[in-house]
Amino acid sequence: MADAESSGGGESLLTVIVALIANALVALAKSVAAVITGSASMVAEAVHSWADAGNQIFLLIAERRGARPADDSHPRGYGRDTYIWSLFAAVGLFAAGGVVSVYHGIVALGSEGESGDYLINYVVLAVAFVLEGISFRQAVKQTRGQASTFGMHPLSFINRTSNPTLRAVFLEDSVALIGILLAATGVGLHQLTGNAVWDALGSIAVGLLLGVAAVFLIGRNRQFLVGQTVSLETWDRALGTLLAPREVDRVTYLHLEYVGPDRCFLVAAVDLTGDDEEPLLAVRLRRLEASIEDRDFIVDAVLTLSTPDEKALGAENRL
Repeated sequence: MADAESSGGGESLLTVIVALIANALVALAKSVAAVITGSASMVAEAVHSWADAGNQIFLLIAERRGARPADDSHPRGYGRDTYIWSLFAAVGLFAAGGVVSVYHGIVALGSEGESGDYLINYVVLAVAFVLEGISFRQAVKQTRGQASTFGMHPLSFINRTSNPTLRAVFLEDSVALIGILLAATGVGLHQLTGNAVWDALGSIAVGLLLGVAAVFLIGRNRQFLVGQTVSLETWDRALGTLLAPREVDRVTYLHLEYVGPDRCFLVAAVDLTGDDEEPLLAVRLRRLEASIEDRDFIVDAVLTLSTPDEKALGAENRL
């Protein structure tokens, strides 16, 4: 599965902060409503929002730790830390959100439930929808802006981007809005039928939704940690960068791997113009490496010389 590059670390941080504030406020309101009404769906929603709020803290840590500059022990930076902490957030969403909500719903199936004040549930869910919508709007804004750069649909970009915090916030906010609708449906059917089973089923539905989202996020972060292949767009961009200098006649080998969001390690074999002696060729290669590393998506570049029999890379050699 290919991936797209994205940019704007500061914008990602803002997106996470907006989501954290919204989720904390929503979680508090839902918790109060759950205590007052005893609604199983509202309990599931409260658990969901507290899990989301906790996850945003993990994502903030991911942004901060992943942005640390390179040092002697980590010459290519700490970008992979972003995937580690984003993975923690996804596991938290599965355990604290999905599993707890499903368990609570199953337990509630065997109880008569409480009628409570349905109006409180509806008001809190409506306010939660507005707050979650504000957070989702920020995530959509960032996603659309970056997706348009590559001419991609926002949903396709979210699936393929190397930015795990943007993907997590976008998906969690989407699930939160759907979860609110599911919870409202469960509460509404409970009110209409007088049967608390509908409320319990609402809790289970929210939990299953969270579980599916968490498994997807876990899988994507795992793929980047074990060596996600870069997108065709990124590969073409890197090849164009290598061929741009006039002193590069052809490129015969190109390897790229992610070392963090929007950050790649490049290894390539190039054929330089002219017939310079070995010492001068080494100097030219190092100078070329430095110019490539000036690109915003290349953290480190290692170049070697092509052999005469190696064929030049082209469209047919793309990943």
